[in-house]
Amino acid sequence: MKPVEILSINTSKPVEVQFNNKDVSTGIFKTPVDGELFLSWVNFEGDGQADLVHHGGREKAVCVYPYEHYPFWEKELQRTLEYGAFGENLTVRGMLEEDVCIGDRFKLGEAIVQVSQPRQPCYKLSVRYGLPDMPLKVQDTGYTGFYFRVLKEGVVSRRDGLTRIFPHPKAVSVAYANRIMHCEKDHIEGIKKILEVDELSVNWRRTFQKRLDGIEGDTTERLTGNK
Repeated sequence: MKPVEILSINTSKPVEVQFNNKDVSTGIFKTPVDGELFLSWVNFEGDGQADLVHHGGREKAVCVYPYEHYPFWEKELQRTLEYGAFGENLTVRGMLEEDVCIGDRFKLGEAIVQVSQPRQPCYKLSVRYGLPDMPLKVQDTGYTGFYFRVLKEGVVSRRDGLTRIFPHPKAVSVAYANRIMHCEKDHIEGIKKILEVDELSVNWRRTFQKRLDGIEGDTTERLTGNK
């Protein structure tokens, strides 16, 4: 894997905006920050999430998005995009979804971080861009980005870059996890392969386990004639 360049560290506090005639609180409008920032167990200093059920927390402390996807979205959205355009904390170059695996560990300044799951696109992307199908577009392209959990807190700056210090031996890429989650939903072997990765986030583990139990339950019922 080539050295990973951090193009921007982006933060924001939640703000109230209008969406579908309702007040919505969101932290998706992130902007670049210069200088050093402290990365805690749950976020960068100065950063915040409005919906702590689906964003933030220990397993989704840092959202990462590859800059390589920006040209595609600029063409799709017919506009120039600034760093942080997808609500990510780190805009990076040289770190695509197929390049990193669940459980990989990276040195980020003084901090140590670990890939926990792909980013799950949500309606806040529609809030930002006014497109109802924006989350589905992101999901279908596979250009989702991913999350880090923090294994060691510390001071971080853009100049530090990201250095992979431990490639996970199971080698389940973010792209593969996305494919099994969203496209090949009945791929039993794929689901089992992903569940073998202990470092997978609790939420994604719960979803895959529930799906696997349902598939195997249906199979048993068909074979025994009990359905």
